[in-house]
Amino acid sequence: MLQIALDAMGADNGIEPVVCGLLQALQKRNFKALLVGDTNALKSFLDSKKPTNDMLQRIELIHADDYIRMDEQASNANKRTTTSIYHAIGLVKNNQADACVSAGHSGATMSLATLQIGRIKGVSRPAICTCMPTIEERCSIILDAGANTDCKPEYLVDFALMGFHYAKHVLHYESPSVGLLANGEEDSKGNDLTKQTFQLLKHYDFFKGNVEGSDIFNGSVDVIVCDGFMGNLVLKASEGVASSISTILKAEIKKSFISSLGYFLVKPAFQALKTKIDYAEYGGAPLLGIKKPVIISHGKSNARAMECAIYQAVDACDSKICDKITEAFEFIATTK
Repeated sequence: MLQIALDAMGADNGIEPVVCGLLQALQKRNFKALLVGDTNALKSFLDSKKPTNDMLQRIELIHADDYIRMDEQASNANKRTTTSIYHAIGLVKNNQADACVSAGHSGATMSLATLQIGRIKGVSRPAICTCMPTIEERCSIILDAGANTDCKPEYLVDFALMGFHYAKHVLHYESPSVGLLANGEEDSKGNDLTKQTFQLLKHYDFFKGNVEGSDIFNGSVDVIVCDGFMGNLVLKASEGVASSISTILKAEIKKSFISSLGYFLVKPAFQALKTKIDYAEYGGAPLLGIKKPVIISHGKSNARAMECAIYQAVDACDSKICDKITEAFEFIATTK
């Protein structure tokens, strides 16, 4: 049975969304959870939720009463050996868990995953891979979404390779296409980084060329590659737009009786839109390039987001994505 290490501490909303998301996931997937945190608080909260005996048998509590606060430096993470994320990553490192999920300090999670679990041989830098909604039936993915603010062209090529294999083996896209985020589709567009990266990527069959920001959402490309600075800006801006649309719609609906009546007629469509743009439905972002699956969730994650993050960890294990990426880079090394 798969064993998922779950960091129960450090999320903005405490242990509640983590435990509630776990209980929801245990009802639908067969895995064992290694829940790391303050065991007294976790046991008390679990008792209040009255989980079934089957669910309790698949939860093991591992004590850690310390955690990395959001305002702390990630560089301290490897020295703080009593924290929940240190223990959770350690379980994966020591083969006691198959994957790790955390909604705590993302920088600490990335740092510990890189230092403790280690990078896949040949991968220049690990990258955060985030799912984005599109007008099509399937999502697109963007990477890097924040792990590496300063990049070299070689890093972006690695991101493209990892994104391609994630889309193919985890999302099950038959022939994923990869685009390079730039300020125009023409080959000559972009800054020095994108221009140099374009020259390296154009030799790959999966490479579609330069893409613009709108292509992230129109479904014309499956994988969008950029540096972590740009990727994180895109991610945060998208979250802001989605939240603003929801607020504006609610305000307009409340303005008149006719608007309210019209809303009830199209309510299913609005609910479908809300689900599609809700980050909780995507759960978290896998840190690609690490030897074992590590899922980084939003600090503000609710129970649904944590539930979906756990599904991502299970799917990453089932698809053996880390092995697929390892094999891809081994093949590249032999052909150089």
